[in-house]
Amino acid sequence: MLVNKDTISAVFISLKTEFSNAFSAANSNWQKIAMKVPSTTGQNDYTWLSKFPKMREWLGDKVIKALQAYKYTIQNKDWEATVEVDRNDMEDDSLGMYGPQARMAGESAAQLPDEIVMSLVTNGFGNLCYDGQYFYDTDHPVAGASVSNKLTVVLSSSTLAAAIASYGAARTAMMKFKDDEGRPLNLNPNVLLVPPALEAVALVLVNNERLEDGKQNPYRGTATVVVDARLATDTEWHLLDTTKPIKPFIYQERKAPVFVEQTDMSSDDVFTRKKLKFGAEARANGGYGFWQMAVGSTGAG
Repeated sequence: MLVNKDTISAVFISLKTEFSNAFSAANSNWQKIAMKVPSTTGQNDYTWLSKFPKMREWLGDKVIKALQAYKYTIQNKDWEATVEVDRNDMEDDSLGMYGPQARMAGESAAQLPDEIVMSLVTNGFGNLCYDGQYFYDTDHPVAGASVSNKLTVVLSSSTLAAAIASYGAARTAMMKFKDDEGRPLNLNPNVLLVPPALEAVALVLVNNERLEDGKQNPYRGTATVVVDARLATDTEWHLLDTTKPIKPFIYQERKAPVFVEQTDMSSDDVFTRKKLKFGAEARANGGYGFWQMAVGSTGAG
């Protein structure tokens, strides 16, 4: 192949098409548990998460809720995936290897939100959220008391007692969460997020009429199971409420993943090293919403 501006353009149009097709076809889970928040600067301030009042009867002057002294800021990060194309491969018509690489770059770009969000989930036992506590913690401050959204119990469908002590305990804890004024938050746990090792147990808990001991299953139909291999351990599990406008996790997007290329024949890399480049770039990050919308267990027993 004669390598010139036109042939390079044709090759990279083809690679961009492969990238875009793979990007569109990629599977993802993050939308099931997180909300996307647009960002127009280098960071977003989420101080507003600390307090929002419920409606009350208006008697006399309005009661103004002051934000608590929580500071929660999420700074955007730069992300990239880059592939080199050797000019000799173009001259020799040996471009077959780059199509799959373009597709992999497209799939990787599409799954960036999943990587960010699932990292937040699995590290929630050690990452801080807006109130200065770990996202999953035993002592979140609420109206002068300590409230826990962290368990260590193994997820189990073996007996009714085991189901109640694991999945049931998480449901009960979340549905009992209250705001700073002592009013129930009326949460509705609807997603059970598990690693592949717990998929069978989770499906029994929310789908089967009976548990493994033959007892009637009181939790049938109470949640949707989401399985993700990005969870770091085989024992952790997460019960989430994703029914509200605010979700338990945040995907903050400054610049959506885009296809980029370096094909200028006069660039140093092309002139001195015979290397053209293509790949993906993005600016984004993630963070935590309301901890009350999640109960996590390490499954450590």
